[in-house]
Amino acid sequence: LDMECFTYLNRALESALAPIVIFATNRGICTIRGTDITSPHGVPVDLLDRLVIIRTLPYTPQEMVQILAIRAQVEGIGIDEESLAYLGEIGERTSLRHSVQLLTPSMMLARTNGRDEIGRGDLEETDALFHDAKYSAKLLA
Repeated sequence: LDMECFTYLNRALESALAPIVIFATNRGICTIRGTDITSPHGVPVDLLDRLVIIRTLPYTPQEMVQILAIRAQVEGIGIDEESLAYLGEIGERTSLRHSVQLLTPSMMLARTNGRDEIGRGDLEETDALFHDAKYSAKLLA
């Protein structure tokens, strides 16, 4: 956001019907767009003083496996424990989003091979076929 947007947000937060505004950022100390002012998260200090900052942490591999198991159950995908652990490793190496996105093609591959449950081999093959965004950007750079 630039300084004009932050000015508008400040005015909106001071109104009688103030909205709840949620920012998500991973920016460190950087310049506020449209100015030469540096500030934490690129947010003006007067607005930053009014914010509640909640720090988030990356998921642990065990949490990823639990999330992936729930997602597989919701989508009706059969997967064994070893494959879930391997999918958690993929998520730790890439991202949780990428590992979740590998569930459907892996299930299609398993069904093509006559199985109703995803195996580690299915995950290895789909992981080799589909790259995450960071790896794709690295290939193109």
